[in-house]
Amino acid sequence: MATFGVLSLAVLLGLQAAMLVSCFDPSPLQDFCVAVDEPKSAVFVNGKFCKDPKLVKAEDFLFQGLNIPGSTNNRQNSNVTLVNVDRISGLNTLGISLARIDYAPYGLNPPHTHPRGTEILVVVEGSLLVGFVTSNPDNKLFTKVLYKGDVFVFPIGLIHFQFNVGHGPALAFAGLSSQNPGTITIANAVFGSKPPISLDVLTKAFQVDEKVIEALQMQFKA
Repeated sequence: MATFGVLSLAVLLGLQAAMLVSCFDPSPLQDFCVAVDEPKSAVFVNGKFCKDPKLVKAEDFLFQGLNIPGSTNNRQNSNVTLVNVDRISGLNTLGISLARIDYAPYGLNPPHTHPRGTEILVVVEGSLLVGFVTSNPDNKLFTKVLYKGDVFVFPIGLIHFQFNVGHGPALAFAGLSSQNPGTITIANAVFGSKPPISLDVLTKAFQVDEKVIEALQMQFKA
C-alpha cells in the first residue's frame, strides 16, 4: 500500500508538472496582431492592443522606401533605417524586424547592443570590418572583414560594430529576431545620459581624470 501510495503521488506530481508546462505558450495565439495606438477599434490583446482582424489591410504589412539610401552626413558617417513594429504595425508579435545600413567611406556603426534581438547581417556593397565582444570575464573579440555577399551573426545582447574599411560607400541589410530589438549605443548611453552619470562613477570606472570625462560628455551633449 505504501509503495502504491508513493507511485500514485509521483504520477500525480508528474501530471501536475506537465499541466504547468502546457500552460505556457510563448508563440502568437492568432494569425496576426496588427498594433494600434489606442484600443477603441481593438478587440484582441496579445502583448499590445491589436486591430480588429476585420479592419486589417494589406498596407498594415507593408513598408516602402528601403531602396532609398539613408543620409550619412553625420559624425559617424553611417545611417540605420530600421523597419520594426513602429514602421510595419503587422510585425506585432511576429518576432522579426529588418534594417538597412548605409556607410560613407570610413563610416562607422559604433559599438552598440540589441537587448532583445540577435542580428544577422549581409553585405550588399563594399567591405566592412565587423566584430562583437563576449560577456565578462573573457571579453573576447570575434572580428572579420566582410565583402559583398558575406553574412555575419551578432548574438543577442553582445556589443558589436561595423566599420567601412573600403574607399567607397558600403551597404548592408540586417535581420533581427525581435519586432522591437532596441538599440543601446555604448558611448551615447555612458557619456550622453540624461541626467549625466556622476563624474565620480565614470572616473572610477574608466580610471581617467575628470577632465577627460567632462570632455567626452561634452561630445555627446544634445
